[in-house]
Amino acid sequence: MQTSEAALSSHLERPLGRGHTPARAFTGAAGGAACGDLVRFSLALDEHRNDGTIVDAGFDASGCGATVAAGSAAVSLVRGTPLLEAARVGTERIASELGGLSAGKRHAAELAADALHRALGHAARACAPLAADPARALVAMSGGVDSAVAALLVREQGADAVGVTLELWSDPDNDGESSCCSAQAVRGARALAHELGMAHLSIDLRAEFREGVVDHWIAEHAEGLTPNPCIRCNGSVRLEAMLELADRLGSRTLATGHYARTHERGTLRVAADARKDQSYVLCALAPSSLERVRFPLGELRKQEVREIARSAGLAVARRRDSQDLCFLAGTRSDAFLERHGRIGRRRGAIIARGGERLGEHDGTHLFTTGQRRGLGISAREPLYVLATNARTNTVTVGPRAALLTPSLELARVTLMMAGAQIDSVRVRAHGRQLACRLAGAPGEGTHARARVELGAPAERTAPGQVACLYAGELVAGFGTIADV
Repeated sequence: MQTSEAALSSHLERPLGRGHTPARAFTGAAGGAACGDLVRFSLALDEHRNDGTIVDAGFDASGCGATVAAGSAAVSLVRGTPLLEAARVGTERIASELGGLSAGKRHAAELAADALHRALGHAARACAPLAADPARALVAMSGGVDSAVAALLVREQGADAVGVTLELWSDPDNDGESSCCSAQAVRGARALAHELGMAHLSIDLRAEFREGVVDHWIAEHAEGLTPNPCIRCNGSVRLEAMLELADRLGSRTLATGHYARTHERGTLRVAADARKDQSYVLCALAPSSLERVRFPLGELRKQEVREIARSAGLAVARRRDSQDLCFLAGTRSDAFLERHGRIGRRRGAIIARGGERLGEHDGTHLFTTGQRRGLGISAREPLYVLATNARTNTVTVGPRAALLTPSLELARVTLMMAGAQIDSVRVRAHGRQLACRLAGAPGEGTHARARVELGAPAERTAPGQVACLYAGELVAGFGTIADV
C-alpha cells in the first residue's frame, strides 16, 4: 500500500472519474451546507450480467482536497466489481485506499461512502439483476443490538447475509443519533455490517414513508385519533420495500431483529420473551410476506441477545433500545404536528361528562384517552381524559372508573382465522393480552365492523389505536378501535 501522502497525492493530482457521469447512471450525494463539502457519485450496472457488475463510475466533489481524493478512491474501488462486492466498500476501505486518513480528513471518506451507497441503493432497487441464490438472506439492520445479533445468527446458519437499512426520515430538528432510520443510523448500520464481514445496502425511502406513514399520522391526529404509525409502516411500507429488494438481490428471505415467531400454519406467533414480544406491531403484515420473513430472535430473551453480542465483541451490546417513534426522535409530537402538519394550538373547553366547563386546553391533538397528566385543572379526585372531539374542540374528563368499558368497537377488521377461535386482544404494543370473544363469531376475511366483548372491564383505549386479536399464541387478526 502506498504511504498516506503518496496515495492521497495520487488521487488528488489524477482523480479517477472526476466530472464523469456514466450513461444510464444511478446517482447519490452526501454533504452540503452543514460542512461545506459535497460528494456526488454515479455508477452504471451491466444489466446483462447476473452479478450486477459496475461497468462504469464517476464522481464530482466540492470542498477540501481530501473530499476529491475520497471520491476518486471510491471510483477505483468499485469500477468493474460485482454489486455486492461494491456494497462491502465503506469508510474504512476508502480511507485505506488513501493510505490512511487523519481524524480531520476522515470526514471526506465518510461522505464518499455515503454518496456511493446512496447510488448503490438506487441501482439495486431499480434494476439489480442478481441471480437467485438459496443461500443468500437479506437482513434488516438498524445499527442496534437486536438486528446485529439477528445478522450474526443468520451467518452462523451458513447464509450469505446481506445487510439492508432504510433511510426513512430526515429532519434537522430531530436527534438523528437516537433514530433508527436517519442518515446517521444508516451510516452506523453500514459500519456494523462491514465489521461483521457483510455486504450492506441502504434504501432512501423517505418519500414513501412520508406519504404512506407520516401524512396518515398527521391527518388522523387532526381528526382527533391516536394512530399506530409503526403498524402501518411494517404492514405496507418498510418490510414490503425490503422484500422487493430481496427479490432484486436473488434472496428468498428477509431476517429482522423483531421479537416474534411464526407458526407452521403461516401465521404470526408471540415471542418466547413475552416482555419484548413485537407481534402487535407486525400484525398487519400480509401472509404472503410473513411466509418469507425470518425472526432469529423469536426464541431468545433480551439478556441472551445482549450476551451473544458481548461474546462477539460488538460495541452495540451496551446500546440502549430506541424508545421514540423514529420520526419523533428528539422532538415533541406537538411541535412536530405544528411544523409538518400545521396543526397549531387552538383554545377549547375541558368539560365534565355532564357538560360542565372545568377549564381550557390548547388543542385536542395534545390529549389522548386515558391521559391524566397535563390537564391543567384541579379537582377533588384525579381526572382522566375520557374522550376528545376534534370537531367541537372539546376534551371530556372524568374519574378513572369512567374509563372502564366491557367491550371494544372495531372498524376495518381483518381476520386470518375464524372469529370463534379468538380468545384475547392486545391494544398496546407491550400491553397484556386481555381475555375476550368476538361477538357474532365472524369468519375469516375483512369486515367493516366488529365488537370485542372483554372477559372483564378494562380501560378504554383511544380511537385510532389498533387492536391485535389472538387465538392462544397466534395472531388471528386486527382492527382499528372506533370512536363510539
